[in-house]
Amino acid sequence: MAYIDGFVLAVPKANKQKFIDHCNQLDPLFLEFGATRVLENWGDDVPTGKQTDFHRAVQAKSDETVVFSFVEWPDKATRDAGMERMTKDPRMDPKKNPMPFDGMRLIYGGFSPVLDLGSPTYLEDDISGRLDTKAREGKPRDGKGASSRH
Repeated sequence: MAYIDGFVLAVPKANKQKFIDHCNQLDPLFLEFGATRVLENWGDDVPTGKQTDFHRAVQAKSDETVVFSFVEWPDKATRDAGMERMTKDPRMDPKKNPMPFDGMRLIYGGFSPVLDLGSPTYLEDDISGRLDTKAREGKPRDGKGASSRH
C-alpha cells in the first residue's frame, strides 16, 4: 500500500522563485530514490482559524506563504530506504543547496492512507514542470494536457 510523507512550511513570498528552483533541483531525488509522485503546493486560499490553522502550525509571518507538499511512495519500506539514501546524498547538503525558508519551522510526518478515491492526475503547469513522470518518460497524454496514472 502507498505511503505518504506530508510537509507544511512557511516560505517568504519574495522567495517563491527560489523555492521553485530549489524544488526543481532536489525533488527529482525523491523519484530517483523510489517515490512515485511529488507535489509542491503554494498556498493561495489558506484561512486563518480561530484556534488553529496552517499559519500557526509553522509560525508563518505576514510576508510568508504556507506551502503544503507531499511525496507519495509505493510503500513504507521503499520510503524508509529512499529517505535514508536522501539523507546521505551529497546533493542534499544544505551548505551546497540552502533552503529558501526556515527549516526549523517545517513540520512533516509519514502517513498510511486509509482511503484513496479517484486517480491522481498531473498538470502540465505543476510547480516544477518536471514532476509529471509520464511526461518525463515520454508517455502519451490525454487531450487535456494531463496524463493518467497507471
